[in-house]
Amino acid sequence: MSKIKILPEILSNKIAAGEVVERPASVVKELIENSLDANSNKIIIEIENGGRSMIRVSDNGVGMNHDDALLSIERYATSKIFTDRDLFSIRTLGFRGEALPSIASVSKFSLVSRDKPSGAGTKIDVEGGRVKKVEQTGAPVGTMITVKQIFYNTPARRKFLKTVQTEMGHIADTVAASALCRSDVNFTLYHNSKKVKSWLPTSDPVDRVADILGKDIRPNLYHLEYTEGNISVYGQIASPRITRSTFKGVYTYVNGRMVRDRVIRHALMEGYAQRLMKGCFPVAALFINVPFDQLDVNVHPTKNEVRFVRQKEVHDLVKRAVGEILRKIDQPAWGVGGLQKTILTTERPRISEEFADYKNMEQGARRLKSASLEDEGKFHPNDQPATSNVQRATHI
Repeated sequence: MSKIKILPEILSNKIAAGEVVERPASVVKELIENSLDANSNKIIIEIENGGRSMIRVSDNGVGMNHDDALLSIERYATSKIFTDRDLFSIRTLGFRGEALPSIASVSKFSLVSRDKPSGAGTKIDVEGGRVKKVEQTGAPVGTMITVKQIFYNTPARRKFLKTVQTEMGHIADTVAASALCRSDVNFTLYHNSKKVKSWLPTSDPVDRVADILGKDIRPNLYHLEYTEGNISVYGQIASPRITRSTFKGVYTYVNGRMVRDRVIRHALMEGYAQRLMKGCFPVAALFINVPFDQLDVNVHPTKNEVRFVRQKEVHDLVKRAVGEILRKIDQPAWGVGGLQKTILTTERPRISEEFADYKNMEQGARRLKSASLEDEGKFHPNDQPATSNVQRATHI
């Protein structure tokens, strides 16, 4: 008798969920990506108890008809790719058809959706991957997904969840990262029925960047646009005087997708060169665009990592773009003769760090950093910017 057996679908979905759904913030990320792919311009995120009790994401996107709603909770069912060639030219945030069935397999899941041609919406209730109820219901055009008691049927996973504040912090950061990239979309985040933050649509992306990175940082933000061939980078970088103790102040996007990419981060640090003190990291929001067929997004289950076909070209482009802008704005940061100068560094906590106190949502925390002034060579105010394809380098 064979010792190898095919796993039941319910069990295989739970295993897949372990890769896609790491914590409540993972659910929020996947649902927001689905909403953006559905052309939503208004997304409401409601959370209870840090996502342990409930996660609800509602949007005003194109919605789904009855048949598509049923298919959406089937594994590997998607409207975003159809052939193997599509897999190497992905233009949407989601594409695998794994998110909804994975989430539904480890929670008490409810989907309500309606497209414009349909007279009524479709409501589907799922528990632990098993469909419990399907019915017609009144609903506006769009989709609302409710996820309750995440990991209720996988207690080993549930016990690894952190405190309510920690999990809510991760959720808030996830929403902020999505909002930073899509300034044309209205995002609103609630926790336990209280509004945490709302980002209204704006025609100036810099407003959204400054809102998330810190409005008091705006006077020290500089805009860059740089293109070589069919690769481009644009965004905002802060003066070297504005630093963080980690990479938490750096947001990087490739073709509209939030990524944590070592190549881009290394290029950013190389661009700042010796302008940063040891142990300090820059504040920046960088948006990189490459041809879709020169980017592999199917690298990691969470889709947070990508692989560039022309990795060195992307790295060098980011490094040059950042470096040339900084050479144009270089200012002496050091005093003379080994004296010490106190530099006021505006430290904007991420939304997660502000979450503990709603009243402080719009307040930055300031800290004084004492810097040795003995090494004047760290900054080069007299450097001349090299000739390049910089289209615009403006102080915001």
